[in-house]
Amino acid sequence: MKKIIATLVIALCIVGSAMAQEEEIDYARKQAIDSLALEKVRDLSKYIKIVGSKETPFSEANRVIDRAEELFMSDAEIGVSSLGSNKITYYRVRKYFEHLMRLNYDRVEIEWYNIEYVSDLQRQPDGTYVGVITIFQTFRGYDKEGNLTYKDTTKKDITVYVKRKETQIGGRTIGFWDVLLGDMRVKETTNR
Repeated sequence: MKKIIATLVIALCIVGSAMAQEEEIDYARKQAIDSLALEKVRDLSKYIKIVGSKETPFSEANRVIDRAEELFMSDAEIGVSSLGSNKITYYRVRKYFEHLMRLNYDRVEIEWYNIEYVSDLQRQPDGTYVGVITIFQTFRGYDKEGNLTYKDTTKKDITVYVKRKETQIGGRTIGFWDVLLGDMRVKETTNR
């Protein structure tokens, strides 16, 4: 009888632990997570503008690139396309920003608009939630005289990962949901 009770107690502890790890996101928390994800995407948009500007000093650009990398999963890639080619090139985050800094224009303008979720957060078997945010990016490159020499608009999907994490604060373990960006995939490039 003691073995049966001990086995039941252990089983309940395991189930309770598994249920704690599989915490669901309630509506209010989901709204906060969605806001955080969209805020991170808007931050990324600002970082791309800063690094893409030829007026940004090199040291400032590197500081901004470091901040941008913190927004992403470690193996995330960003897609780059152009109207002159059907090829899409994917770069790791730092390489993408370095590529952006080396573009052969005297002035670059990059604007993002219509930033919105296209897929709601879906729970994965490992407890991570995954969603997709779509953005439209208009890129303009200018020559020395200020003439527009290249313009395109690209639709991109950004994968968003929401993971449960823990941290120690004052000797207590505190659980929280963290949002990281994943791959930024090119969906379409037009001359609009």
